Amino acid sequence: MTQGIEGKVVVITGASSGLGEAAVRRLAHDGAKLVLGARRLERLQALAEELSLGTDAVVQTDVTKFEEVKRLVDHAVKLHGRIDVIINNAGLMPHSPLERCKVEDWNRTIDVNLKGVLYGIGAALHYMKQRKSGHIINVSSVAGHKVNPGGAVYAATKHGVRVISEGLRQEVKPYNIRTTIISPGAVATELPDSITEPDFAENVKAFYDRIAIPANSFASVVAFAMSQPEDVDINEILFRPTRQEY
Repeated sequence: MTQGIEGKVVVITGASSGLGEAAVRRLAHDGAKLVLGARRLERLQALAEELSLGTDAVVQTDVTKFEEVKRLVDHAVKLHGRIDVIINNAGLMPHSPLERCKVEDWNRTIDVNLKGVLYGIGAALHYMKQRKSGHIINVSSVAGHKVNPGGAVYAATKHGVRVISEGLRQEVKPYNIRTTIISPGAVATELPDSITEPDFAENVKAFYDRIAIPANSFASVVAFAMSQPEDVDINEILFRPTRQEY
């Protein structure tokens, strides 16, 4: 499935672990030119070294700061002359009932899951419009389609990613830019570790331990969307473990 992937310049946020790391491994295998962003620089550097990506392939990036996301994308363009794909993947999931008023968690969730996606779009779109070519992949969630008690704010951000992505899809049609929303269900990552409420953390982790599928399932979905011919625009993929009811 390297057709449509080999040689493409791909920027990935949240690349140091989980879904992002799995996508890095798959796309590196398929011959993409990768530029990786995440807050944990040491993990990024270790991953880049393991995959022989080069020291220039990593940029420490906090997606809640537009100037850092822009620096990541600008670096990719400076290094490779263009950006073909951005995968806005960074996210967190601090579930809690609204009545507990976890304002700090609410703000972090909105800043990372929603503003982080907007910043990635904003940083990449100028370059893609100039070339009239590009692919923006935004990571939503099953929670962008459904909501459970305790997950209202998380679900709101992930639904917001879908809304933003659909608006983007329509706006970029004159520029030959493709857009994809990927909505995973329970995939084995560090995401449940971002839950700060012990009772919810315990329940979610038990749920993930029971049914979560490997992160390379996400990487396969990314590769599928990217490998389509230029005139095929895969706009949304929702996938779950076969056993997941929610």
